[in-house]
Amino acid sequence: MPLRETWAALLVAHAFCLAPHAAAQTSPAEQAEFLRTAKIVSAAPIGKGVTRPFRLTLTDGRVTHDAAFQSVDEERRTARTGRGGALELKFVDSWRFNVAAHRLSALLGIPDMIPVAVERTWNGKKGALTWWVDDVLMDEAERHRTGAAPPDPRDWMRQQMRMRVFTQLAHDTDRNQGNILITKDWRLVMIDFSRAFRSWETVPEPLVTLRRCDRALLAAMRNLTRDSVRQSAGDYLTTFEVDALLARRNILVAHFDALIKTVGEANVLY
Repeated sequence: MPLRETWAALLVAHAFCLAPHAAAQTSPAEQAEFLRTAKIVSAAPIGKGVTRPFRLTLTDGRVTHDAAFQSVDEERRTARTGRGGALELKFVDSWRFNVAAHRLSALLGIPDMIPVAVERTWNGKKGALTWWVDDVLMDEAERHRTGAAPPDPRDWMRQQMRMRVFTQLAHDTDRNQGNILITKDWRLVMIDFSRAFRSWETVPEPLVTLRRCDRALLAAMRNLTRDSVRQSAGDYLTTFEVDALLARRNILVAHFDALIKTVGEANVLY
């Protein structure tokens, strides 16, 4: 198994083996406050993945819940990445992108697809503390391996398309099947964004692969501004990363607008 997939695979394994702690229904704001302030009572390494994340258990005396802590923060001029060992320029692998991804998902109206993540210092290291995803059924790799079929194929397709659009917008270079989780109610959840938000003003995949888009997501992308992104995620994205994000937004919006003109709105937006 590739090292970058170890964290996600073990997330799924733990979900099967360990009962969730105090599965209370909480809002994203409540989850964020809990992650920032609750007492950390135990910790264990998740695995031997490149970013060496930990699973922490937190409690505030009322709620007990787990979280993943990731403190990687690495920058290099070049690095060999991916299964093919491709050379990547301006390589960055950082915990801060987990926080930025969650905050951007809220701006785009898809917060359920990315777990809450906050900045926190633990064991002398600053990092991202991410809400542990409850009720995980499997990851995308397991779904493909077993041939599991979603109960609502149409809804599943739409979730997949939202993920693909977000992946292009965030220029996420590591959106592999191992870090796509599926909950028991077949909700798609993306985890681990430490290799997203490249400062490149291009999308990572051919636009021809994007044929459909959520109507509300497209509208939210149109409404992104430099001020709104910086106000929400500016503490975790550099000026270059914000500018590149907005340049990719322009590419994606223009692509879908052109598709609408060619094949009709009903065949593009849902």
